[in-house]
Amino acid sequence: MTDAQRILLVDDDPTFTRVLARGLARRGFEVECCNDALLAEDTCARWQPTHILLDLNMPDASGLLILPRLLAACPSARLVVLTGYSSIATAVEATKAGATNYLCKPSSLDEVLAAFGEQPTPGSVDIPADPISVDRLEWEHIQRVLHDNDGNISATARALGMHRRTLQRKLQKRPVKR
Repeated sequence: MTDAQRILLVDDDPTFTRVLARGLARRGFEVECCNDALLAEDTCARWQPTHILLDLNMPDASGLLILPRLLAACPSARLVVLTGYSSIATAVEATKAGATNYLCKPSSLDEVLAAFGEQPTPGSVDIPADPISVDRLEWEHIQRVLHDNDGNISATARALGMHRRTLQRKLQKRPVKR
C-alpha cells in the first residue's frame, strides 16, 4: 500500500468509527471521519480520499442519498457501504449508484479491506456454520428501532411500517434463538 491511501469513514456511531479508524491507521491508511452526511460531502470534495466507507442509516440524510454525490465529488474513490440495516433492495440500489461493495455490520477490519479489493475474494470470509436466523434478525432489528424511539411503541410501529398491535404481539414473545 502506498502512502497516498486515504479513507473517509462516514458513520454516525462515534465509538465504532474511532475503533475502525485506529485499525485502518495501523494498516497504513490516512483516515478522516465524519459523523454526518453533509459534512462528509464537504470533506470528500476537500480531502479527495481514495476509499470511502459509508453507513446508510444517518440522522441527517440517507447514505443512499449522498452516495452519488460523494462519488461525484471524488470519482476515483472506491466506495463500500457498511450498514447494520442491510437488505437486498438497498444492496442493489447502492451497487447501481456506484458502490464497489456492500457489507453488513458487524464486519471485521479484514472484511472491510477485502471489500475494497479489485478482485472479489469469495473464499476469504469464513461463513459461520450456524448463521443467524431471519426471525432473530427481525427480533434484533425491532429491538434496535424500539431503542432508537426511546421505547415508544407507536413511533416504532410507524418506523417499521407495521400496525401497533402487531408490534406489541411480537414484543410479548421471547427472543428468537439464533
